[in-house]
Amino acid sequence: MGQFARTWGAGITAAALIAGSVGTAVAVSSPSSAPNKPAVVGTALTTASANATVKSVRAWQQFRIRGVVKSLRPGSKVTLQQKQNRRWVSLPASMNTTSRSTYSMRVVLGMKGHNKLRLVDSRKRVVSPVINVWVR
Repeated sequence: MGQFARTWGAGITAAALIAGSVGTAVAVSSPSSAPNKPAVVGTALTTASANATVKSVRAWQQFRIRGVVKSLRPGSKVTLQQKQNRRWVSLPASMNTTSRSTYSMRVVLGMKGHNKLRLVDSRKRVVSPVINVWVR
């Protein structure tokens, strides 16, 4: 009976922590007190280009994403992100831009289906357009 009570208590504690974090997220995303000003959704600048060499690829097959980032200094780091469950997740794929502010990144994906990818700089101020790649 004691083990059941401990497990139940841990479940209640976890539920309270989750409920507390959800409440915080809702409070943070509420609109500002000034009703005349629209809420700022993001401060990202879309000044990067990105193109994949393929539209469809087999799982674990390599392809490239190429583009130009005009608003960053040459040698700046760009990171690949993938949309997973409504969130952008940084993948362990990054590189520095060339002296002409270009990049050409080799990518291998294993998650089958529709993959949405983008490139961002380290401070997430520059975001490329979304690249759609189907993995079969």
